[in-house]
Amino acid sequence: MALISKNKMVLYVLVAMMIMFAAGCGSRADTPSDSADSQAQTSSGTTASDAAPAEKVDLTISAAASMTDALNDIKKTYEAANPNIELSFNFGGSGALQKQIEQGAPADLFLSAAVKNMKPLVENNLIAEGKEKTLLKNELVAVVPEDGKAAVAGMEDLDKADVKKVAIGIPESVPAGNYAKEALMNAKLWDALQSKMVQAKDVRQVLQYVETGNADAGFVYKTDALTSSKVKIAFTVDPASYSAVEYPIGIVKATKHSKEAEDFYNYLQSKASLDVFLKYGFTAAE
Repeated sequence: MALISKNKMVLYVLVAMMIMFAAGCGSRADTPSDSADSQAQTSSGTTASDAAPAEKVDLTISAAASMTDALNDIKKTYEAANPNIELSFNFGGSGALQKQIEQGAPADLFLSAAVKNMKPLVENNLIAEGKEKTLLKNELVAVVPEDGKAAVAGMEDLDKADVKKVAIGIPESVPAGNYAKEALMNAKLWDALQSKMVQAKDVRQVLQYVETGNADAGFVYKTDALTSSKVKIAFTVDPASYSAVEYPIGIVKATKHSKEAEDFYNYLQSKASLDVFLKYGFTAAE
């Protein structure tokens, strides 16, 4: 009996080993299939990496200081509709911005407050061919502090004794200052007012001087005057006395984001953008 029991035990062990061997082979046979399924899933485009969002593009726009409020308004709408785009504005005097671009400073678009600051860039092939046009117009006004004591109603009043300081953008680099100089020269007042002149780096600084009472009057664009409750328009400068205020826009040829720059360039010419510019006092170019 002991012999028979021992033989049965050996038989059981052999059967068990055969079952385990068969199971192992089946498991290995399934592995290539699982791998193939995984590869099929990858090729079908369902991996996490394929669903990654588009890379963020930062566009740098050099723009005349007088466009600050309108462009910041447009920025909110544009970035909301284009989450992969971030608009970074470099505001300043158009002449200074022109020089920066000429010296290789990074910029994707240029929005100038004067044709004279765009023209040299076009002539020197620094603006993409066919990607430049006049977008807007503006007008020059003289502002005084809201609570100012000096009575200013016209150009000739700037020469009165109670007007101590007159703010103006640096004519060589600030278009508004150059337009004001033209108007003052036509009125035969440029030389007479030299002792009163306070020059500013851009039109927004002129506005600040008048707001804070550091100037009794200043020359700014109508659009700038409308942004402040601390100043009032004393008079509108005769448009026949200075060159037309035109705002050309252009794509900088050296941009590394030509498609995105052109998309925003086109958007600035759309009705949605023009409506914003009109809200801030600009007029559309004809």
